[in-house]
Amino acid sequence: MAPPAVYTLRWEVGTGTGDEIVTTIETQTLTVAEIIDERPLGSYQIWTLVLCGLVLVLDGFDAQTINFLAPSIADGTGIPIRTFGPIFSASLIGLMIAAMATGPIADRWGRKWTVIFSTLSFAVFSILTTHATTFRELLMVRLATGLGLGGAMPNVVALASEYAPRRILPSVVSLLFVGMPLGGVTCGLLSARMVPEWGWRSVLYLGGALPLVISILLMVRLPESIQFLAVRGKNPQKVSRILARIAPDFAAANLRAASRDTRHEGVPVKHLFTEGRASGTILLWIPYFMNLLIIYFIGSWLPALLRESGMSVSAGVTATAFFSLGGVFGCLVEGPLIRRRGAYVILLVEFGFAILFVAALSEIPRAFPVMLAVTFLLGFLAIGAQAGLNALAASYYPTAVRSTGIGWALGVGRIGSIVGPLMGGMFLSMGWKPEQILLSGAVAAALAWLAIFLSKRIGGRLSAYSAAPDVIAH
Repeated sequence: MAPPAVYTLRWEVGTGTGDEIVTTIETQTLTVAEIIDERPLGSYQIWTLVLCGLVLVLDGFDAQTINFLAPSIADGTGIPIRTFGPIFSASLIGLMIAAMATGPIADRWGRKWTVIFSTLSFAVFSILTTHATTFRELLMVRLATGLGLGGAMPNVVALASEYAPRRILPSVVSLLFVGMPLGGVTCGLLSARMVPEWGWRSVLYLGGALPLVISILLMVRLPESIQFLAVRGKNPQKVSRILARIAPDFAAANLRAASRDTRHEGVPVKHLFTEGRASGTILLWIPYFMNLLIIYFIGSWLPALLRESGMSVSAGVTATAFFSLGGVFGCLVEGPLIRRRGAYVILLVEFGFAILFVAALSEIPRAFPVMLAVTFLLGFLAIGAQAGLNALAASYYPTAVRSTGIGWALGVGRIGSIVGPLMGGMFLSMGWKPEQILLSGAVAAALAWLAIFLSKRIGGRLSAYSAAPDVIAH
């Protein structure tokens, strides 16, 4: 790997007093990352992060619609609820494929338009879901929706992380991922109101219209990743203009490229396993797989399992919304906790308690307030931990393969999110009781805890859960 792209800042400085003022030219050579790291977060970067956050809110909204609407869709179309396992998994298969495929695309051609096309895609197919009346139609349209959802997420994270100073990267990515559970909460609350009034299709129309509007805003205002542009080295004038907006006091300075960053050659995926990252990548993927299995297993089946236990549909929707609401708070505190205590300790604690709360949820508390408290705390732990894992992926991989690294981690996680709903449907078909089905989720939490525990013993300082990779990645 060659040295990073660097920029020379030149400006005139006057020294001395009276008639003895001497004008000199001062220069300073910095990488793009160093210019961002050494400055506070400015309005240009904040606006970029807000746009990325909006995409994730809508992504979370559309990803959760099928979970909240499944009982109503089943009643309205005659599709048996017991057959919804593949339908739940269809969008997740699309998420997996797109996350793995669009990461290398974005690392080669850019983040911005990958995000825009993905947002337009899940908007259109959310609307088309309203016309599905058979099992096959619903299965295919949810698969297509998942392709859009999966393409947006990793590239939004990569783009946002490349505008954030490294010192606050865990907090920025964690805050960004508040959008996912927040979208889920919004979807749950609106579904509870809109479905009785206007039917289940109204929620899907809303879930399509909003991203259509936001995609227009993205075309106009979302910038390309400055670090991606620097790595590609094809438009130094554009990089200089963006740098001047990030650092307004340098606007009068002469910013010019002093050298070009040499990017990784060959298949981007192979670089996830080079330079000592092989064990770190694998031990990052295992908790991704297990945690997304838990999140989507609970999110997909909790309303139906509670209904099987004798609770109302609205009770199941509310409990699932509380799961997402707990995730909002978990994402809010995840970044500061990781910055203070380190990812290794925080994630071990979170998955340790997740084992206990999944076991508690399996008891199906008959007191509804107790059920809400358990689902809230489990969402706080599981979704909060996912925000922490996403922050680690963003900091662990270098710019040239960051979208690939995040996309493949999320893609492997999506395999878990596919297995989760299918597993619930299989167990239900086998005659398992709801509490037995929920208890199986504790095994996944235990395996995630074990992978993190082993990471430092196998990966050492190159573990994704250490502080070292954050330095190495830059």
